[in-house]
Amino acid sequence: MTAPAAPVRLLLADDHPVVRAGLRAVLETEPDFEIAADVPTAEEAVRLVGRLDVDVVLMDLQFGGRMLGSRATAEITARPGAPRVLILTTYDSDADILAAIEAGATGYLLKDSPPDELAAAVRSAAAGKSALAPTVALRLMDRMRTPAAALSRRETEVLQLVADGLSNAAISKRLFLSQATVKSHLVHIYAKLAVDSRTAAVAAATAQGLIRR
Repeated sequence: MTAPAAPVRLLLADDHPVVRAGLRAVLETEPDFEIAADVPTAEEAVRLVGRLDVDVVLMDLQFGGRMLGSRATAEITARPGAPRVLILTTYDSDADILAAIEAGATGYLLKDSPPDELAAAVRSAAAGKSALAPTVALRLMDRMRTPAAALSRRETEVLQLVADGLSNAAISKRLFLSQATVKSHLVHIYAKLAVDSRTAAVAAATAQGLIRR
């Protein structure tokens, strides 16, 4: 007689208690899932992954000014034998998607995904397969179809910081770039978005879903 497969062990990381409780309630109804822990910060997720036997981490992106989910994802996935990280967030901008995928996330879902889609994504992630929300997959496909017009990862990062109100000097310090390089990125951004100012670039990129405000 074949022994039953071991359950998929999950770690939930989200700074909203109601969200964590909701996720736990939904996922615990699946017979092949087991919640190993849920934590309110990305730092705790990173710490617990080193102590618990976990297969998949469900990671939010924003944690109230603390460590970002993308950074925690990078730290987790850099470890030998690391669990898969599935991003579960409300943000679907290019800046967030690219940061998460570059950090090593196996999947990217939005919090309004139906329970069956979430469960399927967890199983895919546990099996080492990618799991992308349909809207996220479409955004990535659009970038592949028009690579010349798409902002690069660094350009998106620079423009997001512009939208956050940082000056060129502050951006250069944040990203460890020279101010001349920051200006060069902005010139390329203006050309790609067909605009001629910081304000217009932020407005155009926000309207296209490239960055969030």
